[in-house]
Amino acid sequence: MKKLTVRDIDVRGKRVFLRVDFNVPMGDDMRIRDLARIVAALPTLQFLLDHGAGVILASHLGKAKGKPDPLYSLHPILPVVSQLVGSPVTYAPVYTGDNAAKVRTRAVPGTVTLLENLRFHPGETANDPSFARELASLADVYVNDAFGAAHRAHASTVGAASYFKQPAAGLLMETEADFLTRVLENPARPYIAIIGGSKISDKAGVIKNLLPRIDHVILGGGAAFNFMKARGIRIGKSLWESELAEQVKPLAADPKLVLPTDIVVAPSIEAGAEAKVVPAGQIPDDQMGLDIGPDSGRLFADVLKTARTVVWAGPMGVFERDAFAEGTRAVAQAVAEATDRGACTVAGGGDTGAALAKFGYAQKVSRVSTGGGASLEFLEGKTLPGIAALADR
Repeated sequence: MKKLTVRDIDVRGKRVFLRVDFNVPMGDDMRIRDLARIVAALPTLQFLLDHGAGVILASHLGKAKGKPDPLYSLHPILPVVSQLVGSPVTYAPVYTGDNAAKVRTRAVPGTVTLLENLRFHPGETANDPSFARELASLADVYVNDAFGAAHRAHASTVGAASYFKQPAAGLLMETEADFLTRVLENPARPYIAIIGGSKISDKAGVIKNLLPRIDHVILGGGAAFNFMKARGIRIGKSLWESELAEQVKPLAADPKLVLPTDIVVAPSIEAGAEAKVVPAGQIPDDQMGLDIGPDSGRLFADVLKTARTVVWAGPMGVFERDAFAEGTRAVAQAVAEATDRGACTVAGGGDTGAALAKFGYAQKVSRVSTGGGASLEFLEGKTLPGIAALADR
């Protein structure tokens, strides 16, 4: 990584503002369903503690809209972080105005303080300079380890960093950037991308950027239907984005694309809806595609047998429902087998990571990124604001 990292700066005796990504999935009982993002931040947190820093953890959670919302409070995460750190973590429900001094006073070397959800403040997503200044006032050193939020130009990821002489990357940020740079700039071949998910709007740019660089693009999920539609293939009432038709059309003719040959369809996504497998060009008008079929799973697995580099973003269907999960499971298995054969395999975060975890393959790929949107924008060739804001080496 060409940016300063936490290894390059002196943190002993300093208060460190550590932007992390604790945007973890929470159940209705307010219990964490997946600890992966918290666990991923531990190496940087432990590094700072071992080197004599007092750490102030800052994160967002969920879809808070600029005001306090108990549904998105970070307080339920506090005991989990304390347990993982191995010592009590202080909670700061309010940390602006007069309360900022309390946070600074408590952040002595060896301590950890968790701030309440950053997005409870409207200044966070607006990258408001006054809010950014307040965040910066809490600490002596700035470290950003929230790769999952690096594509957002927010107060905590961009604005606050500008108030420090040496804003640095955390160990997770460094690892994520290095892995994705490797598959983007210097991949071993054959190089294969798997693109799925419910929409193509957040992936069309990725496909356009990757097509000149790769050997095959496997398409599944809702993303595939845009390309099938562009090729004149009947898709019934399957999900597609008509506003992207002109953007997809010139890409759809590329021979590197590998489209499904059969589709699992049903009249709706509702539980109990009767599902059946049909050839890809014969989806009835009253049916929608909700997974790739078994022939497609075998086809995709055969293509992946040759892979030396694999990038996967998006499931093959509505994997959360067992009736539409088999296609994603088959691809997950094929990616795991490619990893066993020595391929470098990188899966985007979000739904792809959740699918790998559900089918027991999360530990059987080279890397599961903690960033969904961030990893996609990185692969699209975009500059991520949260990385650009860090100091160069």
